[in-house]
Amino acid sequence: MARKYSRKASGDVRRAMKKRKSGTLKSGRSGRKVKSRKQAIAIGLSEARAKGRKVPKKASKRKTSKKTTKKRKSSKKRKAKR
Repeated sequence: MARKYSRKASGDVRRAMKKRKSGTLKSGRSGRKVKSRKQAIAIGLSEARAKGRKVPKKASKRKTSKKTTKKRKSSKKRKAKR
């Protein structure tokens, strides 16, 4: 089975985690200190992507179609009438 991330990418994540532990890792736009472990991993992966390392693409946000939202609204109305 092939590796999901390259060794260099995991090194970038490890470096970001060390920075978080020491309290020097900061988020991009606001510049606030990062306290979350998940956010530190995300920063490490985004840095690896910027360097061109082998990292899977970001998970896209799920989009709900208009039909499903209309169905939900109409079913709620029916339940309320009962």
